[in-house]
Amino acid sequence: MNPRHPSNRSTPSRRDLLKTGGIAAMGLSLPRLLQSQDRPPGPGNEENGPQSSISPTSARTKEISCIFIHQYGGLSQLDSWDPKPLSSAEIRGPYSPIQTVTPGFQISELMPKLSQMSDKYSVIRSMTHGNAQHDQANAMMLAGRSNPAPDDPSFGAMVTKLRPSFAKIPPHVWLQKYGGGAAPPEQTYLSGGRLGAAVAPMLIGKQHDENPASDDFRVRAFDRSQGISQQRLKTRWQLTQKIQNSSNAGKTSEYDRLDLYQRKSFDLLDSTKAKEAFDIKQEPSTIRERYGQNPLGQNLVLARRLVEAGVRLVNVLAWTGLAPQEKFVSVETWDMHGNADVGIFEDGWNGLPFALPRADQAVATLLTDLEERGLLETTLVVLCGEFGRTPKISRGAKRIGRDHWPNCYSALVAGGGIQGGVVYGESDKQGAYVKSNPVSLEDFTATLFSAMKIDPTSRLSPDGFTLPASTGDVIGDLF
Repeated sequence: MNPRHPSNRSTPSRRDLLKTGGIAAMGLSLPRLLQSQDRPPGPGNEENGPQSSISPTSARTKEISCIFIHQYGGLSQLDSWDPKPLSSAEIRGPYSPIQTVTPGFQISELMPKLSQMSDKYSVIRSMTHGNAQHDQANAMMLAGRSNPAPDDPSFGAMVTKLRPSFAKIPPHVWLQKYGGGAAPPEQTYLSGGRLGAAVAPMLIGKQHDENPASDDFRVRAFDRSQGISQQRLKTRWQLTQKIQNSSNAGKTSEYDRLDLYQRKSFDLLDSTKAKEAFDIKQEPSTIRERYGQNPLGQNLVLARRLVEAGVRLVNVLAWTGLAPQEKFVSVETWDMHGNADVGIFEDGWNGLPFALPRADQAVATLLTDLEERGLLETTLVVLCGEFGRTPKISRGAKRIGRDHWPNCYSALVAGGGIQGGVVYGESDKQGAYVKSNPVSLEDFTATLFSAMKIDPTSRLSPDGFTLPASTGDVIGDLF
């Protein structure tokens, strides 16, 4: 007699099993998180691939995490990292350059805090590509490719695939969703692309006011439905396990994935570490004040807490919030061509005097905080937009601004073995075109992989022979 099929009861069907599995998951508010742990079938997936064969104790030591800050809209390179004080007024703008602690390296006067710690980061002044349309340029930056396919995974998804985290916490988190007409398609950053939902990020902040700067902010993903205790959830899961052991239907790959969702969900709900990491109210108010009481500052506090707890990659949209009495328009802070009733040089949500000092404070504090905690060497920090702005100042629909410009722009990289005090690449005298050492999106992404100790040529295809993570060249001068 087969003990897995008792003769005094009927065998549950596959539909019964999945229905019971759904019941077992009742009371959880983690459906998206559960889905994000799925993997497409084939070599390298959660069920039969290398992830399941690596234990935390055998994992690589000193794994690198990443906080990738997206200056959505495109920061003006001339008014930040690559000032041109000898150019005409219509090009140089109203701001004076200031000297950093790195000899010969000047940046905008709107970034005084970062100017005093240039030995902690490097700046690339020769980023370049050829697409001036926001949604497409963002999709390109996310995939690290000049001509991405619709199902290409984002950099974060690839990192999550190639360097999984073993902490009981989501490995990939996105703070503040893209919004507005310039947003890239959601599948380019929320789906995991062809790698599957397993490597998609956990999204925090679907709306502009769902961020840690709001008084009522809290992460609700770990909540249980009212009246559902942890013990009750555990009992339901054990019932599912019991049914699995009594039916061949419980041995299907579909059921295995459902079981995987539930095990990970229970692990997270049981994980004090995960709950504490997402609870920003546990952070001392003095530290939160240092970052700045605005969406970017507080999201970077949360990002630091998450990498400290074991999250592999945190994407942060660099929305800096609103000035007093302003009405919300968009989270496209850095798209400053004068179309949103705020000029690029005006003190409003969409203007440099408002936004850039906030970014200066938040990013400088992040780098200092990471260093003080001994985390900067194991945390790659990236600050970059999808492109830069035109050298020539022009009038937008309502105000003065600079238009889109992908031909030459700048990016900051720090931590993860990146040298400090390096200025790589050079623009021409107007900041319009690359003069030396052009850096493509492929090169940039390959460099980020290398900083995270990931071979950029790692194959992502199921057969392990095609689809390299990046086809670019690593910028060796940054290491």
